[in-house]
Amino acid sequence: MTDSPYPYEGPDELRAPILAALRRVVDPELALSIVDVGLVVGVSVLPDRVDLRLTMTSAACPVADVIVDDACTELDRVVPQDLPVNVELVWEPAWTSDRMSDRAKAFMGW
Repeated sequence: MTDSPYPYEGPDELRAPILAALRRVVDPELALSIVDVGLVVGVSVLPDRVDLRLTMTSAACPVADVIVDDACTELDRVVPQDLPVNVELVWEPAWTSDRMSDRAKAFMGW
């Protein structure tokens, strides 16, 4: 599987479980998954950790901590126990509505 809604680097056998885990993380303000909203900038599975790069729709996002915590919880359920999850909030590239999936745009009426 090479089609991914975000850049992924790592073992192919973790690609689908990680995507499924991130689809279970919901942005509480929008009631949509962080994948559909376009908040996942990228995932890298390294020999010693999993790096998740997230952005928010705004630097003042009041639910950023909830999203980060939920993402860690869901990823911890699917990655090997010896791989800690490291989440980094990034602001480049800046989030725009272009990052949203067609499903999310339809849900929002766009």
